[in-house]
Amino acid sequence: MVDPIHDGQVTSATVDGVATISFGHPKSNSLPGALLATLAEAITAAGRDPAVRVIVLRSEGTGPFCAGASFDELRAITDAASGQRFFSGFSRVILAMIRAPKFVLARVHGKAAGGGVGLIAAADWSIATSGASVKLSELAVGIGPFVVGPVIEKKIGLGGYAAMSVDADWRSADWAANHGLYAEVRQSVGDLDEALERRARWLADCNPAAMALLKQVFWTGTESWEDLLATRAAMSGSLVLTEAARAAIAKAQAR
Repeated sequence: MVDPIHDGQVTSATVDGVATISFGHPKSNSLPGALLATLAEAITAAGRDPAVRVIVLRSEGTGPFCAGASFDELRAITDAASGQRFFSGFSRVILAMIRAPKFVLARVHGKAAGGGVGLIAAADWSIATSGASVKLSELAVGIGPFVVGPVIEKKIGLGGYAAMSVDADWRSADWAANHGLYAEVRQSVGDLDEALERRARWLADCNPAAMALLKQVFWTGTESWEDLLATRAAMSGSLVLTEAARAAIAKAQAR
């Protein structure tokens, strides 16, 4: 169970076949370990629920969609094993999303950084507002986008993933749409929600067997990702202990 004051919160509700899973954290919807674990459990449960036909993933508030990893937890990591455990939280959420036999739709109302971009890439279909820019900020804090790398590369290609990884700058929602990260971009949150509701309702009436098979096609080639993402989590877990990463994280947190 997450602590809504310190760890954030995850809520889930199903209406007419559409399961809406929402996560929130007081620090720009960042993702501490407890929230990641609860989020993965909620997605897995929705995927197994026969009453659910489609899953909507969203975050709370009007600010960023997701700021990525929790700086507080990054600074608290003291050894490689605990570092791997923390970054494996992102692995579990990504795997829950791509393994669920239902389409996962992502509602991106604001900016997304680091692990937040990984969540968007792991969705089967994402819709965003025009202000929902994205960046992979990991290199700027002394590590790298290793765990989220495979899913982002699969969604937008190696060139786009490499570009985002190297410059760590914000890229516009239009850039993200042109590279396949977003399926649609809307000018306002109201427009976004209207279009998302239409899409979710339409999908809830579609053949679940057809959607499940399409989902398998979308994620062909990910069969070994449990091992791959564990290896990537170990990379990040070791790097976060280096002096360069410690200094970069402290500097970023002080801003």
